[in-house]
Amino acid sequence: MKTSVLSLLLLVGAVTAQSATTDSINTRLLNEAVVTGTRTPSNPALLSQTVNVVTRHDIERSMQPSILPAVTQRIPGLFTTARGVYGYGISGGAAGNIAVRGLSGSSAQVMTLIDGHPQYSGIFGHPISDALQSATAERVEVVRGPASSIYGSNAMGGVINIISRRMTADGYRATLNVAGGSYGTFESDLTLQGRKGPIEATAGGSFNRSDNNRRDMGFTQRTAFARVAGDITARWRAHADFNLTNFTASNPGTTDNPLTDADQNITRGAASAGIDNDYGSTRGAISLFFNWGHHWINDGYAAGAQPRAYRFISDDNMAGASLWQSATLFEGNMLTVGADWFRFSGHARNKFVSGQSAGTSTTLVDKWHAEYAGYADMRQTLGRLTLSAALRADHMTGSGTEWVPRFGAAASLPRDISLKLSAGKGFRYPTLREMYMFGPANPDLRPESSWTYEVAFRQTRLDGDLDYGVNLFFIDADNIILTTPREGATPLNVNSGRLINRGVEAEASWRIDRSWRIDANYSYVDMRRPVIAAPTHKLYTSAAFTGSRWFVSAGLQYIAGLYKSVSPIERTTFTLLDLRAEYRVAPWMSLRARGENLLARSYEINAGFPMPRATFMAGIKIDL
Repeated sequence: MKTSVLSLLLLVGAVTAQSATTDSINTRLLNEAVVTGTRTPSNPALLSQTVNVVTRHDIERSMQPSILPAVTQRIPGLFTTARGVYGYGISGGAAGNIAVRGLSGSSAQVMTLIDGHPQYSGIFGHPISDALQSATAERVEVVRGPASSIYGSNAMGGVINIISRRMTADGYRATLNVAGGSYGTFESDLTLQGRKGPIEATAGGSFNRSDNNRRDMGFTQRTAFARVAGDITARWRAHADFNLTNFTASNPGTTDNPLTDADQNITRGAASAGIDNDYGSTRGAISLFFNWGHHWINDGYAAGAQPRAYRFISDDNMAGASLWQSATLFEGNMLTVGADWFRFSGHARNKFVSGQSAGTSTTLVDKWHAEYAGYADMRQTLGRLTLSAALRADHMTGSGTEWVPRFGAAASLPRDISLKLSAGKGFRYPTLREMYMFGPANPDLRPESSWTYEVAFRQTRLDGDLDYGVNLFFIDADNIILTTPREGATPLNVNSGRLINRGVEAEASWRIDRSWRIDANYSYVDMRRPVIAAPTHKLYTSAAFTGSRWFVSAGLQYIAGLYKSVSPIERTTFTLLDLRAEYRVAPWMSLRARGENLLARSYEINAGFPMPRATFMAGIKIDL
């Protein structure tokens, strides 16, 4: 495989050397800039990785309080689980698992960032999906494929980077969304923004709730957020932000094994501060971040059983510092060097509330680990060909050191064609839970590791109105951590798994005229080892009409070969139809409505948790 990639790189170089240089180079892509593939804003046409952008416009038109539905619909190869109308929850019966190309976020193989800072539970190593709210996001950038050379552990399958809300022009703005609908669902958020000269600020909050489609499945959430940024000098800019969310959720259990009193009260917080510099030929940043969580969980009891005598309580946090600086050493060159320090810890215990042990606690884990890393990322453009290479040295206490390389090439060919080739390593360290918590714990676990090889083709036609692309990928991962049964002993977490995934992803967008637009994406993943929440086929297509006052969008999602369970193996296939409409009554007010599963299909994503049939929401949006 490595020999094949090298041969393809040489072929691209040969084709590029013969190309004329007078054609436009991916005209539409040149107008974009992304920061997730590398730390510094870059033209995505020059990156060997595939980076998708979900804009603020896309997020608002999704009309969802959670950011994940909009990302799931627009990104091929990415799928998130759900269990009801609203709210993902955690622990037993939870949803919100993010899978990219068959690698699972619940297994800490997909990294979620906010403004480039990792966001996951310090004990369990995975993101808390209910903390990812639409009201806080300016846009979302998604890297499909490994990004461990820049971001370290957990980025072996991909990265979802949420960019916080911004205001670029002087003035003040207030936005209020309120909606209600099926199953007692209520959604609301308020965002206040202002900018005067070099200072900008954003603040807001949201309140959302739903009874959901099953008894004892209520969900209520409150979120507050704030961000401030300002220029210190013409070259230096400072920023700070804060986000706090609390939600309560109930798990009714599966339909075959219902639960009573399975309740959760979860608080998650995140804060960061940093200073950026921009001198033209060199730019960089230093930032500090801290995120934390407090989880209170009653696992409930089944029919005929006794209420549990304890409550699971955990506190976790993750602190970190990042420093990077990029420089243009000569024409067509970009070198970025950086260093990261992360420290994550967790304290989990069972607190007894009844019986002889009432008032006492049993510690399950009380540990911390630190991660230290340095990396370099080099990019060189030669005419139409851009070559790139990156290397990261990453060390975690208790797990050793990982060397993480990445290589790639991007060619801008005639007729607005972009061709990309890449090969990169991804990895993830074992979590505190896997090493120290519960019966299968094994402190001697080694990091999971993968190599991903990818070829990507993209072309724009009709002056940028038509855009389409195809990606082919092959993932070879080993040392996958599995819980393995042992005769006469408790199961044990061991590095015993190998994972080989291969597939194809396609996406297209056609702006027919000023009013009509069609978007579609499709992914096929062939998995040698089944993975929960990773469908074999995923198709989403939508048609949207935008008029002087009206916006109407219809979307069709087809999912086939989705693993609801792997022991025993349960797969499902379903088709969903959704509709969104907005009517602008006045320049400052719009009426909005959305309907989901309008075909009223009966289906499950999480085994034993039937999803609601047709649901409807209606509300109002006010912009002042």
